[in-house]
Amino acid sequence: CVTSDVQAACRDTTVTQELLKEGFHRDLLVKVELGEDAGGCAVAAQMRLPPGIYVDPYELATLQQHNLTKAVLFPDVIDVEAPEYLARDLLLLLFLEPDARCSRCFRAAVPVHARYHRPAEGTEEALVVLESPEVLLCCCHSHLSAECWEPAEVDTPCSSDNTSPCQWHSTKHRPAYEELMLRVPVGLREHNSLVCALTLLTTGLCSGLILAAACKYGHFP
Repeated sequence: CVTSDVQAACRDTTVTQELLKEGFHRDLLVKVELGEDAGGCAVAAQMRLPPGIYVDPYELATLQQHNLTKAVLFPDVIDVEAPEYLARDLLLLLFLEPDARCSRCFRAAVPVHARYHRPAEGTEEALVVLESPEVLLCCCHSHLSAECWEPAEVDTPCSSDNTSPCQWHSTKHRPAYEELMLRVPVGLREHNSLVCALTLLTTGLCSGLILAAACKYGHFP
């Protein structure tokens, strides 16, 4: 009975995530409601981004300069032009801000971008699965329940602008919502021949027009 009560109490912490806007450029919103009071603690969401989606480190740096978003990205050097099949996973630690409408609620948003995928056969979209984030707490003066929280192996300070070490803790339970789907438009393989033919025709026509204009209006020594 004691074990059952502890598990029920630990399930109170929930995490949800939403993709805002449309198209290839979205905002990922993360919301956390803690199962217990964690006043004075830093709250963060650690998420692993699959190759089909990325955070632009230059955009992130600009947002942090204006104090709009606080996050740490691993690795911090990313090829933003690489397609999905040449990219790799990213690890994002997003620092959450208190929600004024709820004493145990925290939230934060970060811009994310979908990568181009290979053409598919029989479908016009690819699915990018975003797993549920891991909720992390860093408490300097508060005591967390050992039944619900355990030390986490996270090598980063308690905030994005602090260099001192910190002991993070993670929840032992599973979040309420497991994953999020991002649908990315892709080309159809059966259209490859048509696309190549139209591309070559357009390139040849434009090159011919440029050459004709150069010969007609150009001044050659």
